[in-house]
Amino acid sequence: MVYTGRGDRGRTDLSSGERVSKSSERISAYGTVDELNSVLGLCRVHGKSEELEEIQNELHILQAELANRDPEKKVTEKNTERLEELCDRFQEECPPLRDFILAGGCESAAHLHHARSVARRAERKIVRLDEKEELREDVLTYINRLSDLLFLMARHENFLNDVEEKNPVY
Repeated sequence: MVYTGRGDRGRTDLSSGERVSKSSERISAYGTVDELNSVLGLCRVHGKSEELEEIQNELHILQAELANRDPEKKVTEKNTERLEELCDRFQEECPPLRDFILAGGCESAAHLHHARSVARRAERKIVRLDEKEELREDVLTYINRLSDLLFLMARHENFLNDVEEKNPVY
């Protein structure tokens, strides 16, 4: 059954069984990672990046880690290293970045820029949780590197689609 009524008063269960407010930093952090995962689903519909499905699976592991104080599966340094390899690949294929760019371009790039901004928000919420309950460094490193990758993937989509990136006008 999808509905239980247990959350009707603004509280929810962690996987440990502990009841917490839906406004807690922990729920806010993994809820924003869930939102990011949904935006990546949109990116998969509109883009060509095969890597996104694997990232979505890793985000489920990250969510479980944020929802459980002692998870069985965790994001690891190996996951972050894979993101870094992808960053290097996409950056190598794109023209050098000389200035800030406006989010947008082709449709797939615009969705990836949206995902990047949600990843940055998720990172801020994870950092806030880390300030109260120290998290593993791999959690913070992974989400930081993921937003870098999404930026580079957006640039790469524009490059592949021959869409010129626009710089802000000050």
